[in-house]
Amino acid sequence: MDQQLQATFIIAAFKAQDTIERAIDSALAQTGVSVEVIVIDDCSPDDTAEIVDAYTDPRVRLIRLEKNRGPGGARNAGLAAARGTWIVILDSDDAVSPDRTARMIARAKAANAQIVVDNVDVVPLDGQMKRMFEGTDLAAMETLTLPAFIGSNVLFKSEHNYGYMKPAFERRFLEEHGLRFDESLPIGEDYLLLASALAKGGRCAVEPTAGYTYYIRSGSISRVLKLHQVDAMLAADAAFLESNRLDAASMAAQARRHRSMEDARSFIILVDQIKARSLFGAVKTVWKNPAAVWHLRMPIAVRLRRLAAPFTAIHSFGPPPETMNRTTPGNSPHKSKG
Repeated sequence: MDQQLQATFIIAAFKAQDTIERAIDSALAQTGVSVEVIVIDDCSPDDTAEIVDAYTDPRVRLIRLEKNRGPGGARNAGLAAARGTWIVILDSDDAVSPDRTARMIARAKAANAQIVVDNVDVVPLDGQMKRMFEGTDLAAMETLTLPAFIGSNVLFKSEHNYGYMKPAFERRFLEEHGLRFDESLPIGEDYLLLASALAKGGRCAVEPTAGYTYYIRSGSISRVLKLHQVDAMLAADAAFLESNRLDAASMAAQARRHRSMEDARSFIILVDQIKARSLFGAVKTVWKNPAAVWHLRMPIAVRLRRLAAPFTAIHSFGPPPETMNRTTPGNSPHKSKG
């Protein structure tokens, strides 16, 4: 039976009682492919685990973590228990179309790829679904390369962040290279796993059709990117560079990404100093990194929203991130873009 199991859905869940059934039901509704659904409850204080436990479908498995491990740790627990040939990542407040998994696997096999991504539909608060990427643009790509992926994850400057795409991985490839989510990252663990897979020689096919639906929820506490989060990403990127040899194009993209994170770091510090009315601190920050001032040409609130956008939802979709963000730790389901 396990040898015939084609896909394992991994759903990390925290405080997801309002959306978890939609995610599970969409995974179970897959056509043309055999699936199992592993839900990892990350110590939710609500009824998330009880809702999942009530499923009688043998394809659904619940893992209850004894302590909160965050999105990366929860997904790693799911990876350890997975039996499918393909690993499909699904957030607890999103959904997939019935033919998505079969279509993605077919695309990957045709391209001899170990990874596959597809287009994304976004449902903002007003309910008007929007397509995240132009299908013709993705069709022209055929494969997602490491330079393109890193280059799309440059803060402030990226118009098309491929970090929003939810990949499917060949499980054997992940295991052969010892690839797992970085549990030290509060955000951006999705980005790092895919970047690492590409750096290890993984070929990533691109399915231009949208099969993943990203729901933007109301009621979440606003998240503005915090200094410790940027520092964690900088540290993770440094470890990434130590562990992988990148070609010239990837290194150039990585340099742009690093510079953007340093600028973001200086900008966050500058804003905090302005709020604290620390003239000396602000001047010192600007002297060290003049780019922080450049970002102040735009109103601070707008720039902060744009800085947070790569880790929440694209700011061009619907309301500003203050009302659309759903990734605040301890307040909403696991969701990380990056």
